[in-house]
Amino acid sequence: MKRFYKKTLAILTGTSLFVIFAVVLVSSLSRYLLNSPIQWSEEVAKYAMIYGTMFGMALCYLEGLHIRFTFLEDMVPEKIRHLLHFVSDLIALVSGVVITYSGYLFMMKRGAIQAPGTGIQMYYFQVAMVIGGVCLTVAAAIRLVEYFQSPTLEKGQ
Repeated sequence: MKRFYKKTLAILTGTSLFVIFAVVLVSSLSRYLLNSPIQWSEEVAKYAMIYGTMFGMALCYLEGLHIRFTFLEDMVPEKIRHLLHFVSDLIALVSGVVITYSGYLFMMKRGAIQAPGTGIQMYYFQVAMVIGGVCLTVAAAIRLVEYFQSPTLEKGQ
């Protein structure tokens, strides 16, 4: 399950980055070679970047590649370090739920506004925050389940 989820997040993050690259490339070529700028390109690239950030956030967290300060972590015994990681993952789970809920509220209040460049309602772009919160919540849940399956708990260390 974890491998499938990581692969899905990696594909979604990579797809978002590819969309950014393709839109900026086509827009630049259109602007400088054809002297005809694409009006919606900046907006689409910006929203693809937001989606990519949300997917990438969950992927980095799941892989343990997020930024963290290990000063305290390196000074304590392994058992306390394990507890610190567990508490950190609980905080990430709660944060994911809060991001999901606040993103939902924001989307419901302001989602009917039309995006100026594309003319599409903002629901489609603002739902990225909800999706990112759900992705973080699922990633934290996966990491928390791993604590109960890890051999260090069974050995009593």
